[in-house]
Amino acid sequence: MEQREVTSINLARLLKEGGTARAAGVVREAFLVGEERFPLEGEATWKVAVSAVGGPEYWLSGEVEGVVLMECRRCLKPTPTHVHAHFQHMLRYQEGLKEVVFHEEEEDEYYAFGLPDLDLLPFLTEAFVTEMPYTVLCEEGCKGLCPVCGADRNLVDCGHEVGLSHSFTGLKDLLPEL
Repeated sequence: MEQREVTSINLARLLKEGGTARAAGVVREAFLVGEERFPLEGEATWKVAVSAVGGPEYWLSGEVEGVVLMECRRCLKPTPTHVHAHFQHMLRYQEGLKEVVFHEEEEDEYYAFGLPDLDLLPFLTEAFVTEMPYTVLCEEGCKGLCPVCGADRNLVDCGHEVGLSHSFTGLKDLLPEL
């Protein structure tokens, strides 16, 4: 299947004849969520299938995979992190609808669409970003940044002695010695 940068799928034939429509492609540079940018190392690849379920309903399933550059939680170094996400959504065709709209009715959730060209980028972005880990380490023994001068302690020994800091340290004076 040809890899293309376009992040949409044309469902015109599927809407008329039923069956399944498939597409694959790539996302280059980054995923964007509002003002937040998640830069990629290389490109993320995706593939989807949309199948007619019956009536105006269609089943969207797919996957997206790539390497995102996340900041190490200790030293802030850009750290390549592999992400592989799968997603599935119910779609409902509503003729004339200009944009994709999420609906939630009791236990029924679906995305309504009205144009034959379905923009997949919101689905790809949600799946990819949701699957990213909350934090990463550049390496298990990362020493982090010096809290005194800000130097990367993995690269230089700044000579600052860092005492054990803990939010309960002040309580030690309140407790009698054991």
